[in-house]
Amino acid sequence: MFENLQDKLERAFKTLRGEGRITEINIAETLKEIRKALLDADVSYKVAKTFTDEVKQKALGQNVLTAVKPGQMLTKIVHDELVALMGKEAENVNLKGNPAVVLIAGLQGSGKTTFSGKFAALIRKKGYSPLLVACDVYRPAAIDQLKVLGQQVEAHVYTEEGNKNAVQIAKNAVDYAKKNGHGVVIIDTAGRLAVDEEMMREIAAVKKAVSPSETLFVVDSMTGQDAVNTAKEFNERLNFDGVVLTKLDGDTRGGAALSIRAVVNKPVKFMSVGEKMDALQVFYPDRMADRILGMGDIVSLVERAQEQYDEGEARRIQKRIAKNQFNFNDFVTQIEQIKKMGSVKDLFNMIPGAGKVLKNIDIDDDAFKKMEVIISSMTPHEREFPEVINGSRRKRIAAGCGRSIEDVNRLIKQFDDTRKMMKSVSNGGAKKMMSMMGKM
Repeated sequence: MFENLQDKLERAFKTLRGEGRITEINIAETLKEIRKALLDADVSYKVAKTFTDEVKQKALGQNVLTAVKPGQMLTKIVHDELVALMGKEAENVNLKGNPAVVLIAGLQGSGKTTFSGKFAALIRKKGYSPLLVACDVYRPAAIDQLKVLGQQVEAHVYTEEGNKNAVQIAKNAVDYAKKNGHGVVIIDTAGRLAVDEEMMREIAAVKKAVSPSETLFVVDSMTGQDAVNTAKEFNERLNFDGVVLTKLDGDTRGGAALSIRAVVNKPVKFMSVGEKMDALQVFYPDRMADRILGMGDIVSLVERAQEQYDEGEARRIQKRIAKNQFNFNDFVTQIEQIKKMGSVKDLFNMIPGAGKVLKNIDIDDDAFKKMEVIISSMTPHEREFPEVINGSRRKRIAAGCGRSIEDVNRLIKQFDDTRKMMKSVSNGGAKKMMSMMGKM
């Protein structure tokens, strides 16, 4: 996420020379590079210039502590300004009402329908009973897609086959939700390839008819500054409450995330970082600033881990580790929990410094599948008692799963290292564990 911007900002900080105080002379080249990095990330010139002017004003005359280099001081100032630019704090979605109505708007292809499904999955975890409403009356595939997504996230989908009146469908859906105990109504509306008068009139009429507690505008972050311009046009007509950035896991330059708050004065509330239904996150400006500057995002990493944490399972695994009984069945269970946390590369990028180390390394999300294929080729007895896997068994396992003997040996070594590390942690051997991790 934003790797190019991250690299360019890092290089900009390294251009700052001198010690003791930041001055107009030693900061000039650095600010020029920062502005260029933002422009390359598709941030508008006006926003980029205002941003660097703010950084300059905050930085000039700053005393630099002896333990801190000028570049480090400037990094802190840029971080704080990035947070301010993106909105300072995360803002909640308004789900008050009986039912609460959330209206989804955006251009065709921006990811509205997929977001609707993800949002339904997110609020279901919080105890809400969402009703997805198919109000894209022009694209039958959108209705079918919403039905499929509804099944995946276990949310009811309201449709009216043959009815082309989006306003009437929305009103009927709200009445249906009241009668059937759905606390939140999520209305997926039609999109177009460009902003046009017909679309704006229709969605404005839908909004007027159902009086939503929240109107969210969905934009494809990969379109950069175009997304910001579109958001501005929609906001002038629709006055939406917040923005959703989709496809942030793609090759995005970051312009939309950095500019949209400054241009439309509306908060980014969610960001979509993958295709899976759980790949939706609340947008935290401070955490995003951390990630842009290569500082990781430990808080989000811990939150994802906690979502998958099973206290009973953790106690069971801990007991097995203490008795040196951790086996391949337990190993697979741990892999499944990690997979549920999201993209492997995204998880690594949340660890401070790891993103830089792994920048040029292609981390395949299917890497776990190779492990699982090998383990599935083992007999139940081998999975339960890994120590019985000798040379001849390794050859049979490799032949059974279509992998090389080297792949099998590598997996077994990874398993042994994992088991030793877990045993070390269980026995309180933190120093030993750190040493082992360094060797790995």
